[in-house]
Amino acid sequence: MDIKHLQYFIEVSKFNSFSRAADHLFITQPTISKMIKNLETELGVALIDRSSKQLTLTDAGQIILEQATLIDKAFNNLKTELDNLTGLKKGHIRIGLPPIFNAHFFLKIVGNFHEKYPGITFQLVEDGSKKIEEDVGNKLLDVGIIVLPTKSDIFDHYSFMEEDLKLILHPSHPLAIRDEVELSELANESFILFNKDFVLNDRIILSCNNVGFNPHIISESSQQSFIEEMVASKLGISLLPESICHNLNENVKSVKVTNPSISWNLGIIWGKNQYFSYAAKEWLKFTIEQLKKGILKN
Repeated sequence: MDIKHLQYFIEVSKFNSFSRAADHLFITQPTISKMIKNLETELGVALIDRSSKQLTLTDAGQIILEQATLIDKAFNNLKTELDNLTGLKKGHIRIGLPPIFNAHFFLKIVGNFHEKYPGITFQLVEDGSKKIEEDVGNKLLDVGIIVLPTKSDIFDHYSFMEEDLKLILHPSHPLAIRDEVELSELANESFILFNKDFVLNDRIILSCNNVGFNPHIISESSQQSFIEEMVASKLGISLLPESICHNLNENVKSVKVTNPSISWNLGIIWGKNQYFSYAAKEWLKFTIEQLKKGILKN
């Protein structure tokens, strides 16, 4: 059954005339008469009482008119909703962000996007890279910011930041007066790290292992601010990305780590070969364009 059959039937009922309905629809009367006859044949019932001079609906015609009106309204609503989506007047985007990430400049991009598309809403979820990657893979998030590399067979990605980690320690610590510290010099220190949901946890442990020691971890947390407070309380040392170190309080100092340095590479990931909403597609395009302009450096 074509939606036009029902729409033509509604018009005939509205004007109570085949000819006036045909004029309104800019089609010929034989065309609309044939369409209504085809509808009756398909449904197996008469919709119009043709024994009367005045156009009258049968009982079946009344029922079909009620349902056809609902269907036509739903169809028009569907078209409006699709137009809103394709026109980016509506939509919802789910973004995973690691709490270790200094999101200030990134959120400026989200704010700029919101100004351009105010009808699109956002859900920002804080988690470690491992959990974000898992949630993007399970379609619980549209996109995620993670520490690269990622699983290239499952995800597409765009890398936008690479920087070194710095040693974080209390200003009274003997190493605090140094300009740089070799990683092997931290063998006897107490480490405070992000928990195992964070790729940096693995990265730091592996780097320490590569220079001959297994770090003594006294605490793990999912919150950068809590790690900073623990270091400020002289409970241990930590390693944080350089961009985070610019905003540390005066009770904590950062020192360059060498031989080797430990770096991280941040990127946006999204699932390969899976449905991507109009809003998410536009947000990703907009964000990558902004990142290419160097907005994170401004």
